[in-house]
Amino acid sequence: MKSQLDREALVARFHSVRGATEALAAPLSPEDQLLQSMPSASPTKWHRAHTTWFFEEFFLAPRGVQAFDPSYRFLFNSYYEAVGPRHPRPARGMLSRPSCDEVAAYRRAIDGRMHELLGSLAPPELEALAPLVELGLAHEEQHQELLLTDIQHALYQNPTRPAYRRAAAEAPRPSPTSELAFEAFEGGLGSMGSDGSEGFVFDNEGPRHQVFLEPFELARRPISFGEVLAFIEAGGYREPSLWLAEGYDFVRANGLSAPLYLEVDAGAARVFTLGGLVDVDESAPASCLSYYEADAVARFLGGRLPTEAEWERCAMGSPATEGNFRESGHLRTKPSSAPDVRVVQLYGDVWEWTCSAYSAYPGFRAASGAVGEYNGKFMVNQLVLRGGSCFTPRGHVRASYRNFWHPDTRFQMAGARVARSLGRADQEGRPTR
Repeated sequence: MKSQLDREALVARFHSVRGATEALAAPLSPEDQLLQSMPSASPTKWHRAHTTWFFEEFFLAPRGVQAFDPSYRFLFNSYYEAVGPRHPRPARGMLSRPSCDEVAAYRRAIDGRMHELLGSLAPPELEALAPLVELGLAHEEQHQELLLTDIQHALYQNPTRPAYRRAAAEAPRPSPTSELAFEAFEGGLGSMGSDGSEGFVFDNEGPRHQVFLEPFELARRPISFGEVLAFIEAGGYREPSLWLAEGYDFVRANGLSAPLYLEVDAGAARVFTLGGLVDVDESAPASCLSYYEADAVARFLGGRLPTEAEWERCAMGSPATEGNFRESGHLRTKPSSAPDVRVVQLYGDVWEWTCSAYSAYPGFRAASGAVGEYNGKFMVNQLVLRGGSCFTPRGHVRASYRNFWHPDTRFQMAGARVARSLGRADQEGRPTR
């Protein structure tokens, strides 16, 4: 009985995740779905096809199931060298064919074949395959988030600033910004990372290992839009002392004067969201900051960015399902609704940059075969973000989850939280956790 219930739960989750992708694409026309605004982004249609290719390539093909279309193996492979050659990433927007309708037919066909496969496997086979199914579903959830970040960037290139869906454009009710208060944490030896006991995790989240932390404190909320506007008004984008050298070079080379999507004109500030241009709520977490910008604003506010070990130390014990996630329907950041909680908005609203390089934990080993290319080969020249955003599916993140992007990335829903180091004298009279 238990194996049958597990099978039913896995099949139901499969169809739920697959259906969520189609629901996210539904507001977009075929023309919208072909847009690729830059090499780092992908068209909606490609996301829909690639996530389908994943199940066909790693589940059906090894079992001898005939390919839906042999050309799709080339068109919709992302970066798996072990699978073979692929269409160049910067040219995904040139794939006018297959059409959106043909991609929909592809999704329906593979969904049907996967349903048959999951229903036909003997319990031991299903148990052995279930972790790979969970990886495929987590992979699709990542692409659901990318679908939203990528179409937001594409629509922003249109001078009319069109909305992804008008329901997301309801004006937020401004609320006063709380003072930037901090929560202190004791130093010492502790552990971080996953030991795998809590269910599915990505391979880069483990192994669990020991870390030593000096005493520190972390802001009780993320950096707000109001604080970013104060940074702008104070001339922060023109003050080299606030920037890493590479960051200031990036600012000058690109003529930056504000985070992506934030438009400041004659004292009025608006931000482009999936609901179009809306007035900025200064108390809401600031979004779409590059690492360089997050680092500079944190320095402007008298602190620094936390390490990922510090962030995880703070997050341990906080429910990862509580927050402003995609399912809330807001699709933009909003002020905290729990001002009495010591540390808020660790999950949802914005991914939070850390100052930690994305690298392997001690004892990490990538899986063999093409699946082993999922995370490990990207552990260079990128920085870790934690916590999820308002585009992230609820339940997709946890305390050990590690996102990673290059420091110049601005189109992701990324913000930051200020940290400060504490000496022994600094700790006197401060509450600690």
